Amino acid sequence: MIGATMLPLARLGERIVVLGPSNAGKSTLAVALAKKLAVPAVHLDQFHFVPHTDWQPRPEAEFTALHDAAIMQERWVMEGNYSRLMPQRFARATGAILVTSHHWLRFYRYLKRTLINRSSRAGHLEGAKDSLKWEMVDWILIQTRGSSAKYATIIGKSGLPAVECHTAKALNELYRAWEL
Repeated sequence: MIGATMLPLARLGERIVVLGPSNAGKSTLAVALAKKLAVPAVHLDQFHFVPHTDWQPRPEAEFTALHDAAIMQERWVMEGNYSRLMPQRFARATGAILVTSHHWLRFYRYLKRTLINRSSRAGHLEGAKDSLKWEMVDWILIQTRGSSAKYATIIGKSGLPAVECHTAKALNELYRAWEL
């Protein structure tokens, strides 16, 4: 992996995957990149969950069809994980970014988005009611603590040009380096 300040954004191409654990900043980065590159930002949570619900999942076949149609587009920045769909996504991607941060920072961001910024965040599900859910607290603080290494391995095996930001400071440096 090459450090964020050492790899020009242009090296990542026109189909960029953004991976990382919940509340690491993937959606915000995807929106900033999409604006800079004049490409669509695709938020996989918006495909996986039904709008105007309390985060009710879509049927798997419907989610997969939405995902597969999106990756066939010529240009995109796609954020989200959904490991079961990564093989086809990585087959179309031209670059990858891994965004991680400390689990307590991610928990703080979750609290902020559910208690304060309920509908203004990047990648928000239309009409969804963000609320504090103990399942998400467990997901952020316990379940995803080792996911960064898993995603780094997946990206490394892909052979794609890639950038990793493992701290909020590194992510801020990426924003500055790429003028996002």
